[in-house]
Amino acid sequence: PWGLTTPKGVVKKMSTELNSAVFPGIQGGPLEHVIASKAVAFGEALTDGYFEYILQVKKNADVMGKAFIDRGYHVISDGTDNHLLLIDLRSKFPDITGKIVENTLVQADITVNKNMVPFDSRSPFQTSGLRVGTPAITTRGLKEEHMEPIVEMIDEIINNVEDEKLILSTREKVNEMMGDFPIFEW
Repeated sequence: PWGLTTPKGVVKKMSTELNSAVFPGIQGGPLEHVIASKAVAFGEALTDGYFEYILQVKKNADVMGKAFIDRGYHVISDGTDNHLLLIDLRSKFPDITGKIVENTLVQADITVNKNMVPFDSRSPFQTSGLRVGTPAITTRGLKEEHMEPIVEMIDEIINNVEDEKLILSTREKVNEMMGDFPIFEW
């Protein structure tokens, strides 16, 4: 009862299976820096501050998803249950690819990823979707009230992917906005 039976009828102890899954599978060698970083991460995950951060990440994602939907975008699953939004561009922009949108938004200092969507006819190198996440902006301190302006900037760029002046002015807006929310302070 404390093991797994192989197709040949051999019973392997559960402890052996678990040890094999951890080493070399997950853990690899006992690298001190990796063990220490995991300990720090697990310790941080136990704090009230981390719990509040995770809740804020989800709130930001909910507000951002609603803002995209209000602007006529098809958000897969009509929103999100986590920190990510998957936006299907086909219904609003059938001729534009996720790759074009990703590259254009990167020029405006907005980081997103091209992503395939259900029943996507494009290749993984082009895609018809866009993946947007909220952990990075939440880490910098942005709240729900900042999501609408971010979606507005993304929408303006998607509607005008070839407008160089708009891309540059949006980059200035992004950097001005993020200037109030540094990644870390010295």
